[in-house]
Amino acid sequence: MHMTDNTIFITGGASGIGRGLAEAFHKLGNTVIIAGRRKALLDEVTAANPGMQSIELDINDPASINDVAQTLIQRYPALNVLVNNAGIMPFDDAAGHIDDATMVGTLTTNFMGPVRLTSALIEHLKSQPRSVIINNTSVLAFVPLAGNAVYSATKAALHSYSLSQRFTLRDTTVTVQEIAPPWVNTDLIHKGDDPRAMPLDAFIAETMAGLATDTPEVIVEAIRPLRDNPGSQEHGLIHGFNQSLVDNPIPVS
Repeated sequence: MHMTDNTIFITGGASGIGRGLAEAFHKLGNTVIIAGRRKALLDEVTAANPGMQSIELDINDPASINDVAQTLIQRYPALNVLVNNAGIMPFDDAAGHIDDATMVGTLTTNFMGPVRLTSALIEHLKSQPRSVIINNTSVLAFVPLAGNAVYSATKAALHSYSLSQRFTLRDTTVTVQEIAPPWVNTDLIHKGDDPRAMPLDAFIAETMAGLATDTPEVIVEAIRPLRDNPGSQEHGLIHGFNQSLVDNPIPVS
């Protein structure tokens, strides 16, 4: 994608990867609008980055999505980049009871929200000389984490949707790029500075370099072996991956 002269809307832009991307794009001189439900956090980020703007959005609410989409189109007619970044990552137990409200919330936030928001903005994006949709999935879209089974499944779904979306937009001015983060040291689950987590600044730097190319899928080199899932032999890979985390659990306190 072109890394300058854009008007960029980023969901979940008040913290973690979303904030990191927002600040990186802002430093390049792009017009950046961040969105989220927590106005205090949005205000904190925009105050720290003069010129960055924000709008409140409940990605779980179709009415909020439609209202925000219309506001964006009216207020920022040059809008040409959508970053579907907002997400939640609750733990669950696929071998036991799955709380229905938590499951629905995860599906709605991580998958239905990006689909709804893109749908609300797609005709506007197609009217621009060049546009980009960036979907934030996860390495867990390819190698699921058993303790976050529903989350992993939502990211696999968004990856699949991105593949279809890219094909159907092939004859338009809209391109689709997917970023698939590894474990990054953010507060998505718990920011504990575990040495296995990739530092946020290093992830953002490598991801921005990837976005500056025409590659449809941006991944950091550290996770390439997991991305290159060995097809029909994936069962052993996934078992071994999850067993390693059982043997060396992620600290949560």
